[in-house]
Amino acid sequence: MPLQFHNQLTKRVDEFVSQEPSLVKMYTCGPTVYDYPHVGNWSGYVYWDVLVRLLQVSGYQVDRVMNITDVGHLVSDADEGEDKLEKGAKREGKTAWDVAAFYTENFMQGIKKLGLIEPTHITKATDFIEEQLELVRILKNKGYTYQIDDGIYYDTSKFPTYAQFADLDVDAQKAGARVEFNPEKRNHSDFALWKFTPAGENRDMEWDTPEDLLESESSRADASTEETQAKREPRASTGVEAVSSEDVSATGDHGAKKGFPGWHLECSAMSMTLLGHTLDIHTGGIDHISVHHTNEIAQSEAATGERFSNYWLHNNHLKVNGTKLSKSLGNGYTLEDLEERGFSPLDFRMFVLQSHYRTEGNFTFENLEAARNRLKNWRNIAALRHQMHDTLQNDDDKSTDEKTVSLYSTAQAIVEATSDDLNTPAALSIIDDAFDRVVAHNISGIHQHAFISLLERIDELFGLQLLSSTPDISDALKQLIIERERVRDHKDWAKSDELRDQIEKEGGITLRDTADGTIWEYK
Repeated sequence: MPLQFHNQLTKRVDEFVSQEPSLVKMYTCGPTVYDYPHVGNWSGYVYWDVLVRLLQVSGYQVDRVMNITDVGHLVSDADEGEDKLEKGAKREGKTAWDVAAFYTENFMQGIKKLGLIEPTHITKATDFIEEQLELVRILKNKGYTYQIDDGIYYDTSKFPTYAQFADLDVDAQKAGARVEFNPEKRNHSDFALWKFTPAGENRDMEWDTPEDLLESESSRADASTEETQAKREPRASTGVEAVSSEDVSATGDHGAKKGFPGWHLECSAMSMTLLGHTLDIHTGGIDHISVHHTNEIAQSEAATGERFSNYWLHNNHLKVNGTKLSKSLGNGYTLEDLEERGFSPLDFRMFVLQSHYRTEGNFTFENLEAARNRLKNWRNIAALRHQMHDTLQNDDDKSTDEKTVSLYSTAQAIVEATSDDLNTPAALSIIDDAFDRVVAHNISGIHQHAFISLLERIDELFGLQLLSSTPDISDALKQLIIERERVRDHKDWAKSDELRDQIEKEGGITLRDTADGTIWEYK
């Protein structure tokens, strides 16, 4: 089955075709490192890790960039409010640089805990300031920018297809503009490319604004005069006319020489610097569609004249106990919170895989417990490989051959299920069915190589580490199990119980007696 994904660009499930054979250029929106990432953040990264794994299993090399937003992400998507890094610095009594370094390291530790494949490039926005300024310069020279008191903005009215990606109703947005809408902006949807440090303020993170990016006093005055009449629009919430840039001292220089990049600018500059003008796949959360990704497309395509990305994949929200996930509500659980309650990061990984990336998830500790039990069961089944013998098959033994073929076909079936728009729940169900068949048969009739091949494919696709987390027991314990089976044959139940206690204490395993012999499992 060919790879196919739901593409926000076309609003349908499209067959995937990369620009270059065997190479995929992929960008993932990474974290804003001002606080610990919560389970909602991590769920997206788990899904995109499966996407990378699927592409690799399908024969692609994945050149992937993930950004670290360590400056410029304001608390409001409307380019208003405090920078989240500066806010974190005040909260913790540190510099913004120290806050960014601490939470970047925490994020990298989380990647390892969850077994995520590390992207080819993990890029910090603060390391790409020159590239971001160059992108502003290109847009300015092409006539897409204008300057107001608090920064350099992108004029969305000059990008005719601005509303298409998110199916935005720009007129409705304008009618519902909030009271605090910046009156200097030409359009409600315009966004900051470069923000100026407010007069009298000192920021931890700020850079010189190149002189060639600043508009002269006369050019700003001329632009304001031409637009005065067009800008006098009724403000729906108050009935007061919007004030033009001429009315707010647009003439005269703002005097600011320091500034910092807009959040949207960062992603475009980093991705195009490392991957070129056109990506194969861009991933992120569904909440980024209407603003962040829409703005990325507008500025990138205006700068290059080329499509920014051919495929856009978005994961849905994760709720907690049916309510919005929010740290202010006390339900923004982190990986550390889960570990304190006795859950491993791989338990959470299994939880995420049980839902489709485009469906709204619901995190509860009951659901996480169910995922942990499922993973525990899978590990015990994976441990059966140590209790099988890879004997040569008898060509006349059709039942053994059928079971072997079934295991190999299951490995292919889970790839095909995942290829259908990352349908991880369907793939996990196929694995459950296969494992049920394994347990239902005498393990001596299961072909060990075929079984191990299935486990390898599961780990390759889903990163659950079934093989590495299920080591064999010692030869000494195996000899004790054989000895116990011998005394059971002689109906020496007391000695059998004594040996069971010894084995379970020394090995950290439990024994399960079946008609086909004794099976050991992890506690």
